[in-house]
Amino acid sequence: MEEIESIKQKTQNDFRNFSDDIILQRAVERDLEIIGEATRKMMEINPALQITASKNIIGLRNIISHAYDSIEPEMLWAIIQKNIPVLADEIRKIKDK
Repeated sequence: MEEIESIKQKTQNDFRNFSDDIILQRAVERDLEIIGEATRKMMEINPALQITASKNIIGLRNIISHAYDSIEPEMLWAIIQKNIPVLADEIRKIKDK
């Protein structure tokens, strides 16, 4: 959950700022990598967890770890805008159970 909040704070919902700042992009990549690994571990422990895009999240972690040269800022931005809010809601629901 910390990484999700960190991404929101770091990007400040400003694509131009994000796309111009390679250090910010790398920081977000690292946060997404951590989120992917945490998701993988949670799904191993409890495969019945309701995380909509768990396979995509884990796959992204693998791409960041092994094919980092193919990561584009636009792809990261789309994930930040579309997937991170959904994931944050799902994690909140899991924690509240």
